[in-house]
Amino acid sequence: MKTKRKRLGDLLVESGLITEEQLAVALKEKKDNQKLGDALLDRGFITEQQLIEVLEFQLGIPHVSLYRYPVDIKLLSLVSKEMAKKNLIIPLKKEENRLFVAMADPMDYFTVEDLRLSTGFQIETAIAAKQDILRAVNKYYDIDDSLEEFMQQNTPETAESQEAEEDSPVVRLVNQIMSRAMTEKASDIHIDPHETKVVVRMRVDGVLQLDRQLPKSMLGMLTARIKIMANMDITEHRIPQDGRIKTNIDFRPIDIRISTLPTVYGEKIVMRILDLSSSLNDMKQLGFNKVNLKRMDTLLERPNGIVLITGPTGSGKSSTLYAGLNQLNSEEVNIITVEDPVEYQLEGVNQIQVNPNVGLTFAAGLRSILRQDPNVIMVGEIRDKETAEIAIRASLTGHLVLSTLHTNDSISSITRLIDMGVEPFLVASSLSGIVAQRLIRKVCRDCRHEEPATEREKEIFGKRGLKIETINRGKGCASCNMTGYKGRVAIHEVLTVTEEMKRLILNNEPLSKLKQMAMRDKTIFLLDDGLLKIKQGITTTEEVLRAVLME
Repeated sequence: MKTKRKRLGDLLVESGLITEEQLAVALKEKKDNQKLGDALLDRGFITEQQLIEVLEFQLGIPHVSLYRYPVDIKLLSLVSKEMAKKNLIIPLKKEENRLFVAMADPMDYFTVEDLRLSTGFQIETAIAAKQDILRAVNKYYDIDDSLEEFMQQNTPETAESQEAEEDSPVVRLVNQIMSRAMTEKASDIHIDPHETKVVVRMRVDGVLQLDRQLPKSMLGMLTARIKIMANMDITEHRIPQDGRIKTNIDFRPIDIRISTLPTVYGEKIVMRILDLSSSLNDMKQLGFNKVNLKRMDTLLERPNGIVLITGPTGSGKSSTLYAGLNQLNSEEVNIITVEDPVEYQLEGVNQIQVNPNVGLTFAAGLRSILRQDPNVIMVGEIRDKETAEIAIRASLTGHLVLSTLHTNDSISSITRLIDMGVEPFLVASSLSGIVAQRLIRKVCRDCRHEEPATEREKEIFGKRGLKIETINRGKGCASCNMTGYKGRVAIHEVLTVTEEMKRLILNNEPLSKLKQMAMRDKTIFLLDDGLLKIKQGITTTEEVLRAVLME
């Protein structure tokens, strides 16, 4: 008797995890080839663990955690790495004429049928988390003798020819490293030469994690391969170089910025990954609380003035700038940017790449922009007095200028501009607002649990006029690689420059006076925003204090 198969959306609504409205939103907004489960996960309507539990209970399909599962490596030849990655499957074990397979979507009957026909086995399915499968695929399929093969072939005669071969061990090794970085959602790959070895580390959610160690003899070939991909000079080892790789990894377009630096033990390489398919272009997704979002919208609606976004490297300033530009982007508005480098291409925005070698600096680019009749100007970074003054004059002549600055908080940006040599009256008359931000890790939704707040935590909250009883923390699971954290969120400090504050800036008043004025204007400081996110169960006290100093 043929059983009627229920659709995933109906199962989730029946089990009370999502509402009919949420299902309708996900179905309407999901991309053409995106699965419903992924669409619901992207919008945060459910967690991966909830999805797995519903499928396990409703369909009677067991759930496996691949973190310590003894996968039979001999079975990997039955399923190609490409098929495993594309369809999110991995073979586990074989019993007589049955092949047990872990799948992210056990309701994908086309893939099950494909497997049955290609392998000749009856397919038994189990459910595993998407990240878990990708990690296992990279782990087990990459035990493919690349290193041994490399060591055997690594002679001076083969070194030159290997670069040209697309299937040579060094090419495969570099592809593996990049693919693994994508699986782990890393933002940077660090290749560090030591005296006797080469260490590969990845920055995941802002924290560096060791990925693998390689023999020192591989450094030369590894460096040459990466330099060839980035169109850099492979014969030059004495000076730092910059390059760029545009490629597709695991069916996604990726832009990688390469930076090499000569060290005592060889060239250190840092690869910054820009995932073009996952760039956030919506202010509402950046973690602004209601008050700050309203203030940010008000700043962007102004016809002129400067809006500065400040924070250290890697604090998500570019994402906020792009989200702001995306909000302003329409046919009636002429937006021109001058950046170094252009990280994400935005449709409908004229983007200029800085090139100091031919004299196209931020200042020179800005001067040219002003002759192009712009409404909105975005300057990648204010680095010197010249750029600052042109940006300020542009804002005073009826343009909205967005830019970034490297300072610790919003108020110190005012003194930073004055220290650069900009006159206080220019700063006071042009500044509309300053946004300071940091990125902090979010507690993993799959393994989080509540625990009572410590006395020290209650004391920290008490100093800021808040109360806390329980705090969410992650136990560590396969989904978050046993860290207890997964993903990042921004904390913000949005300072609106009022008329009274402009008067203080004109009179060159000290920082303490400006801070008192900001408090009177009910500015939510970085620490306060972080503490509010702890109360909401998004992050932990350790994370907030790692990013922001207690006063």
